[in-house]
Amino acid sequence: MSTPDQPNQPPAYTPPPAAPAAPPYQSAPTPPAAPTAPGYAAPAAPAYAAPGAPYGAAPEPVPGRGLAIAGLILAFVAPLVGLILSLVAKSKLKKAGAPTSLATAGFWIGLALTIIGIIVGIILIVVFANLFSMCAQLGSGVWEVDGATYTCG
Repeated sequence: MSTPDQPNQPPAYTPPPAAPAAPPYQSAPTPPAAPTAPGYAAPAAPAYAAPGAPYGAAPEPVPGRGLAIAGLILAFVAPLVGLILSLVAKSKLKKAGAPTSLATAGFWIGLALTIIGIIVGIILIVVFANLFSMCAQLGSGVWEVDGATYTCG
């Protein structure tokens, strides 16, 4: 309880004396290096993001990354186009110093499917060429030769 003579006031506070500031030409003292066992290297300093870059900032676009993705997708749909796009993307990514794995995958898939397509095309040409030559020899109608039935029109 307080008496009417003394009002409720907090006790007076005096801040502690400030430490003397270091002159501007002196740098802060460096801590001593931690001792290491003989034959062992000290651990490397952790790598941090570049100063000044805002948190969550989008990375710089890498030239050729979009071409690599397009080349990989087109390697399945149009293998020759995917093969060419992947080669262009791989060249651009190498110049930029970026990884070339997508472009390499698109190149090999495009190359394999292009070769398979060429082989299938050659087989189809040979089969139809034989069919047309057989029909040219036999004439129009239905013919059975060596157990195979030919319908020529």
